[in-house]
Amino acid sequence: MSTSRAKVYARRRKRRLSRKTHDLTDQQWAALVEAWGGCAYCGATDTALQKDCMLPIANGGRYTLTNVVPACRSCNASKCSTEVTSWLRRKHFDEAAFLTRQLEILDLLQDPGRHDPPETLAAGAGRLTQRGIARGLED
Repeated sequence: MSTSRAKVYARRRKRRLSRKTHDLTDQQWAALVEAWGGCAYCGATDTALQKDCMLPIANGGRYTLTNVVPACRSCNASKCSTEVTSWLRRKHFDEAAFLTRQLEILDLLQDPGRHDPPETLAAGAGRLTQRGIARGLED
C-alpha cells in the first residue's frame, strides 16, 4: 500500500473514531485482559494484546466494555472489519464457547456485588478454558 493511501485510510479511521462516543476506561480494559487471560480468540498469552471490537468500528461499533475483547495481533489483523461470529466460523473456532465465555466475563465485570476472581471463569467442572474456545473443547 502506498504511503498516501495509508494516510487516507488513517484519516478516515480517525474521523470514524471521533464521531463515536467510546467509554471503555483503562480500568475496564485491564479487567478484560485479566479476565480473558490472553487472546479472546486463540488464547495466546505470550504476545501483546490489542483492543478488538467484536462489532467493528467500520460497521458502527464502539470501544465499550460490551464490544471489546483482547486479541493478539494475528487474530486482530485476520478479523479486520469482519463481524466476530462470521469470522469465528471462517476460522473454525467454537462460536458458542466464545459467546458463552464473553457473557460470563461481562456478568463478572458488570456485577459490582460479585466478588469472584477472574480465574474462576476458567476453573471448575463444565467451564470453558481459553484453549477450549480455539479448539471447541470443554474441560
